[in-house]
Parts: sequence; C-alpha cells; structure tokens
Amino acid sequence: MARIIFAIAVAAAVAAVAVFRRRSRWFKEVSALVGQLIEEAAPVEGTVDLAEVEALPEPVRRFFHHVLEDGLPMISQAYLVQKGGFRVRPDGKGWTALYARQAFSVVPRAFVWDAKIGALPGVWVRVCDAYRKGGGAMKAALAALVNLADARGDERLDQAALMRYLAEAVWFPTALLPSQGVRWEEIDDRRAKATITDGGHTVSLEFAFNDIGEVVSVYAPARFREIDGVYLPTPWEGRFSDYSELDGCRFPTEAKVAWLPPEGRFAYWKATITEIRYR
Repeated sequence: MARIIFAIAVAAAVAAVAVFRRRSRWFKEVSALVGQLIEEAAPVEGTVDLAEVEALPEPVRRFFHHVLEDGLPMISQAYLVQKGGFRVRPDGKGWTALYARQAFSVVPRAFVWDAKIGALPGVWVRVCDAYRKGGGAMKAALAALVNLADARGDERLDQAALMRYLAEAVWFPTALLPSQGVRWEEIDDRRAKATITDGGHTVSLEFAFNDIGEVVSVYAPARFREIDGVYLPTPWEGRFSDYSELDGCRFPTEAKVAWLPPEGRFAYWKATITEIRYR
C-alpha cells in the first residue's frame, strides 16, 4: 500500500510540474511579446499642433479639438487595463467575465492584448491577440494549458488586427492625427472615414461623432470574422462612451463591440477601462 501511495504522489508531483511548466511557457511567451513591443517602439517626437487638423472634415476637426490640446506630448505607447465581459456565440446566455491588459505602440503600429475569459467556475481561457510587424496573431488556451487556437500568417487576420488597432486608437488619440499617417474623408456632418496603411495592408473605418466631438462608434462594412476555421467578411461595429481625461487627453472608458451579420446583431465584447497610462 505504501508503494502505491508513493507512486501516486510521484505521479501527482510530475503532473503538477508539467502543468506549471506549460503555464509558465504561456506567460513567458506573452511577456516576451510585450517586451518586444516596448523594445521596438520609437518615440513620437514633438507636441500636438491643432493647426494640422483645421482643414479636416468638420466632425473630425471638432473631435481633435475636444480630445486634445495644443502642446500636449505626442503619445508613443499606451497601456490599458480592462474589465468586462465576453460571449462566444450569439445564442450564449449572458456574459462571461473578462479581464485584460493591453499594450500599444504608435511607431511602429502594434498591440498585444493579454486576456483571461471565464469558461467554467474557476476555469479561465487565456487569450493573446496581437498585431506586430504588419501581422496579426491570436492564440487561446484553456487554463493556459490546452491549446484552443493558434492563428497567424493569414492576410485576412492581419487586416482584421490592423482594423482593431485603428478602432482602439481612440484610447490614445494623437495616433489618429494626420501627421501619424491617418487619412480622413468626410461622409456627412456626423461621420468620416479614417484610412491607414501598414505592413502592406490598407484598412478603413467609418467614425461617427456626437455634437461635442466624441467618437461614439466605429463601423466596418466588412471585417474578417473567423467561424470554425473559415474567415468571413462581416459588418462590424464598436461603440464608445463615458469619456474621461488623463494628462489633458480625453478618451472613452466604456466600449462594446459587435458583429452585424444578416441574422442580427451579436455583441461579443464589452469592457470598462479601469487604468490607462501613456508614454
């Protein structure tokens, strides 16, 4: 009996070591991505000069005058903490908890989103979504152990990730200035199209603004959505609200994202920005 108990104890110890190593590998890989983003980020020199936005469409000009001030330092990097919810399927009941940290760089354009999403009581899915060197990547693992997804090297994923970067630049709005390579075209008195090119890809989003100049939504008539290994171009929307201010820069603290397929709106991500830092 003692030998059996000893063998079980040894097996349990070996399994625990294996679990620890696999989890450690996940966190090391994510930490390495963030470290590479920080190392590769170049400082964006200079300060905000709102004279550069005066010739832009009126809703865009109003936006920059609302969220920025002359003389503010240009943002080179942004770091966010998010708390919210996530849904995998439209027929899912309610929202599972989501906690995430996200790092951005402006030059070069890049982000790393490190999230944990509730799956079962006490069990989390770890998700790392990234855009770097013109390429998108997404990896997911149950409890940071069992691989659920590992996608990269597909231009449709690259475009979707770059589109996400453009939408989320509302959190560090100096990155949306024309001097940072964003082209703005008027749609009407409340909307304008923003376009960026990076890594050989060009993407656009329609930005909608309220009367005071806040971005209230972004929209793409076609963003690639992965369903069972197949990428389908699908209308997509992000909504923003509850603006706050940091160091003279205004940004939304509430966000919600949805796919808009023919069968109906599918809101799948929502979050509150609980912390934000700029460099």
